[in-house]
Amino acid sequence: MNTGRIMAIFEKDLKEFTRNMMLFTTTLIPILMAFMFRNAGPDSTEAPAVLIAVIIGTAYSTILCSSIMTMMAEENEKDTLRGLVQSPASMLDILTGKSLVVIMMTGISLGLSILVMDAEMSWGTGGIAALVLLGLFFLSLGIAVGLEVKSVATTSVYLLPIMLVFGFTPMIETIVRDESHIVRQVAEYLPVYQYVFIQEGTEVLPLLILCGWAVLGLIYAAWAFKKRMNDENK
Repeated sequence: MNTGRIMAIFEKDLKEFTRNMMLFTTTLIPILMAFMFRNAGPDSTEAPAVLIAVIIGTAYSTILCSSIMTMMAEENEKDTLRGLVQSPASMLDILTGKSLVVIMMTGISLGLSILVMDAEMSWGTGGIAALVLLGLFFLSLGIAVGLEVKSVATTSVYLLPIMLVFGFTPMIETIVRDESHIVRQVAEYLPVYQYVFIQEGTEVLPLLILCGWAVLGLIYAAWAFKKRMNDENK
């Protein structure tokens, strides 16, 4: 990887991100949801772990995953990705530069959302590791889908299921209240739910499950990356 090329791609994509209203408005979604949930805690001052996890899942799915997916899809749609790959910058440089943009924007939006909710979160090793692993999973998923799709319109076909299944998972508690229900039992193994368990004091098993999801995301991204590079070399 070349640091200079990565930063050049980062600066270019950061400008495009702030000018693209579809991308930029995604950063407002978690903040707006935080205002909605602000007084939803049991004592109207402290937000429960489930609501915090929903905000995190929303930020990661609508910004981190969706934005990198859309940025890659735009390159595919305009057929500019091929030109970037044929430039001195490698595909890894391109992905790293774009990833830094969405990571930064996700961090800013999530930070503001947590401030708005005035949420008390555990910033121990387990909590931080969970945020990193969740970010790795959603970023890998977004990159993989972005490398595969051919147009921006197609991303919506993938994005909605990703948001519902992975981003808003803890909301299942408002729909299925029976903890023994099969839907609840399956949902409790999904990535964002692990953050809830960590906030409630259980760390080892949730972190192992998160590691598994992160590895699956990386495998999917590596497969899509290899497939894309083979297509480009044809």
